Amino acid sequence: MHLLLKSSVLGLALLCGAVRADGLQALEQFLRGTQSGQTSFTQTVTSPLRQGETVARSKTSSGSFEFLRPDRFRFQYTKPFEQLIVADGQTLWLHDVDLNQVAARKQAEVLGNTPAALIASAPDLKALSAVFTLSNAPDRDGLEWVLATPRGRDAQLQSVQLGFKQGQLAVLDMLDSFGQRSVLRFGAMDVNGRIAAERFRFTPPAGVDVVRQ
Repeated sequence: MHLLLKSSVLGLALLCGAVRADGLQALEQFLRGTQSGQTSFTQTVTSPLRQGETVARSKTSSGSFEFLRPDRFRFQYTKPFEQLIVADGQTLWLHDVDLNQVAARKQAEVLGNTPAALIASAPDLKALSAVFTLSNAPDRDGLEWVLATPRGRDAQLQSVQLGFKQGQLAVLDMLDSFGQRSVLRFGAMDVNGRIAAERFRFTPPAGVDVVRQ
């Protein structure tokens, strides 16, 4: 499954101040104030229309997400198929249960300009701005939005939009270079709770094919 669509990372709850924050302020609060989180998610991937099509093709999946900043996270897809993505700080592991296959890549080589960098890696807006051009986007659907555009010319992403509601990251909306859109909607986040480091360690199960890239 396309790694970009699975890289997608993390929602969490942040307290709002007395003054209503815009999207960039909410993102800055998130980057500075959240060290760990756990939540559920639903992801809808919509493909661009092909010639002759009048209705876009879409797929929906769901699961759970955990992260421990600055560089560890775990996506557990449970429906409609089981998949697991684990970043342990050095290696990004993708276990496709149906294919009985594990793909392993150096984490630093694949996360620089992905949504995971927006959520799990950068310590503040200044650091994030080295990889993305950031700006406030118009409010819509009751959310405050940030638009993030990758600076790299070879980026697989066209853009990422982050939607916040009452200080909580509620939606991550990604458009890739092929026109495919992936929208992750997050549930309530357990913020800064204790998560065992073992949750971000992965050992390929016996008998699976391991592909190192």
